[in-house]
Amino acid sequence: MKAATVAFVGLGGNVGDAAATLRAALRALDGLAGTRLLRASRLYRTPAWGVTAQADFVNAVAMLETRREPQDLLAELLSIERGAGRDRSGDDRWGPRTLDLDLLLHGDTLIDEPGLHVPHPHLHERAFVLVPLLEIAPDLVVPGHGPARELLAAMATVDIQAIG
Repeated sequence: MKAATVAFVGLGGNVGDAAATLRAALRALDGLAGTRLLRASRLYRTPAWGVTAQADFVNAVAMLETRREPQDLLAELLSIERGAGRDRSGDDRWGPRTLDLDLLLHGDTLIDEPGLHVPHPHLHERAFVLVPLLEIAPDLVVPGHGPARELLAAMATVDIQAIG
């Protein structure tokens, strides 16, 4: 059996009751076979990123212990998204969504293949991910980029508000 790995998943949404959707997604993550939820950040209200003319997002980060391979875990994340009503068929990559689950890190694994990039390719430049990530893993180092705390120190965080 594969040894357990610590993985981090970013959660976000801005359609419907996003806070309730994220809480349900955390329960779903904890219910995955071979996986357990170690920690979850608080929920944060954050301004939209990319396409900014839309509602604010609710974001969080989950720390998982998993025996699942990264590709398998990603498939489960996409299934949870679909269960929450997420439709990835459109062209609007950064538009409104019911639920977005991003595999941020999977141990110290580096992956660069179609459909899966770990660490997440924008992790080091998104305060809305780094704030909740540092809440649950204050000493985290992002492979290839350095200490998460130093990355966040260079970013504006005034518009990121803890909501629960």
